[in-house]
Amino acid sequence: MSGNKKPDLKKEDLIKSPRAIKKHYENSPINDDDFRLSPKGLTPEERAEALDKFQDYEKQQKQFFLGYQANQKLNYSKTLSQYLDYHINNIGDPFVEGNFTVNSKMMERAVLDYFAVLWNAKLRPDPKATLSYEDWKDSYWGYVVSMGCTEGNVYGLWNARDYLGGKILLVDPKAEVAARKASLDGVAAPINQHGMYYQAKASKENPNAYSPVAFYSQDTHYSIVKAMRVLSIHTFNEIGSGKFECPLKYPEDYPPNYSKHYLDDNGWPLEVPSNEDGSIHIPALVKLIDFFSGPGMGYPVMVCFNYGTTFKGAYDNVKEAVDKLVPILKKNNMYTRKVYYDDKKFDIRNGFWFHVDGALGAAYMPFIEMAVQSKQLAMPLDFSFPIFDFRIKEIHSIAMSGHKWIGAPWPCGIYMTKVKYQLQPPDDPMYIGSPDTTFAGSRNGFSSMILWDYLSRNSYKDLIKKAIQTEEMAAYAKTQLEKLQEKLKTDLWIEYTPLSLTIRFKKANPGIVFKYSLSGEDLYVNDQKRSYSHIFMMEHVDRKKIDSLIEDLSKPGAFPPQSPKKQVQSFEYEPQHAKRILYVPKTGRGFK
Repeated sequence: MSGNKKPDLKKEDLIKSPRAIKKHYENSPINDDDFRLSPKGLTPEERAEALDKFQDYEKQQKQFFLGYQANQKLNYSKTLSQYLDYHINNIGDPFVEGNFTVNSKMMERAVLDYFAVLWNAKLRPDPKATLSYEDWKDSYWGYVVSMGCTEGNVYGLWNARDYLGGKILLVDPKAEVAARKASLDGVAAPINQHGMYYQAKASKENPNAYSPVAFYSQDTHYSIVKAMRVLSIHTFNEIGSGKFECPLKYPEDYPPNYSKHYLDDNGWPLEVPSNEDGSIHIPALVKLIDFFSGPGMGYPVMVCFNYGTTFKGAYDNVKEAVDKLVPILKKNNMYTRKVYYDDKKFDIRNGFWFHVDGALGAAYMPFIEMAVQSKQLAMPLDFSFPIFDFRIKEIHSIAMSGHKWIGAPWPCGIYMTKVKYQLQPPDDPMYIGSPDTTFAGSRNGFSSMILWDYLSRNSYKDLIKKAIQTEEMAAYAKTQLEKLQEKLKTDLWIEYTPLSLTIRFKKANPGIVFKYSLSGEDLYVNDQKRSYSHIFMMEHVDRKKIDSLIEDLSKPGAFPPQSPKKQVQSFEYEPQHAKRILYVPKTGRGFK
């Protein structure tokens, strides 16, 4: 087997993905043929050759890795590699051991407690104490997700949909009857406790009472959009466009330089408008939510805030947004409401759900805040620290990626909410979690070990220092790009969001994109389409990597000319019975 000879491409391969295959062979030193398997397996020599090529490739790409928010400075093999020969599964609730005892739930709980303190959530009481539901309800609940923040987002929005949708999880009453009968007969019989979903019924006065509508900005990661479709959650554009006059007037209700390309044919924004820095435009969000939750509409609302957007690294000012939205929700009787599950019993819930997608920022921004408070870091002018966590009492859930700023060998993360927002019976005095309260069944126990190992080796002081270093590296990269722009005497479209770890600039050529693993995005600026690259300052990024990039960007042809690209449509016609669904962006928005 040789990696020097490129294999012949079959016609069916070209049909599958001609662009991907062409790009792969043009830029990559290895190809699929180096790893082709056979029914007989591979000889030791073939395996060794393949693995050597793989290691060389990964080392090369890691050496120049700049384009994504994934920390490549990892140090887990010395302490944790032995556990690769164990199957460690944290199946079920983190706070219930269960019968699969080869788990790392003790580490998972320690990690969750750590972030509960970091995010100002209320710690859980001692499970051995005899406490009522009232003692438990404001405590945090969460788990370490097996996927990245995408899983936390999907799980949070799933909870939001059912919470706002008037669903209540009750114990099947027939199970209780069977248990009493078995007890009276003296027969030892296992009784399965079945759960039953109850759906509250909307009144004639407000048929939309249990039909949640979603709001998220145009800089939101595509996983949120995907979750909306998977969970059949309707967006404000889907519900309003073509049926009602848009409450936002163009251009007065939109941020400066907002492009008409982000409006649909009916004059509605496809998503909540973003400011130029990538943060959500709060005045537009307030007007939209007032319209949909107000008289004649009466929709409960779910808002997904971003805390470190994927491409621009922007932070929604969550506290300011919540402060502006709370009076609107109270005025429209959506701050609290009664959800009845029979004629007499009811649950008091919010008519809104605020979720924070903190994939990147929720891990390191608390340490930036500590650095600012201790005067080790100065805040940018005209910029205040954007609080996002459970200090804001209206926040329902937060999700975070562990493989980004912290760094892990695979995607992982954390989902956190409060006990009272789980769909449990509102008068359950014995709440300690349930066997299957997470999104997945089996869960990767290794991720909890990775996070525990990292946090056990790094103090707050260490993490503050790392956060400051990444901010300083972002400032250095921005300065070097500006010097290059001056040297080349051309506008490189350099943009930087305050306190972010990313700098975006005019898209580089494919060779540079491949070498540095640069992420790309098409954006409209003053109604003109621009293609950008960006770099992310993770812990592994140093001046040497930045200087290498600048050197390559200074060479002729580094920035190919850009021309307007024709939009590729999925269908060239609109079927008579087609139904409008949510806007699905076709550009990147990074990864989770």
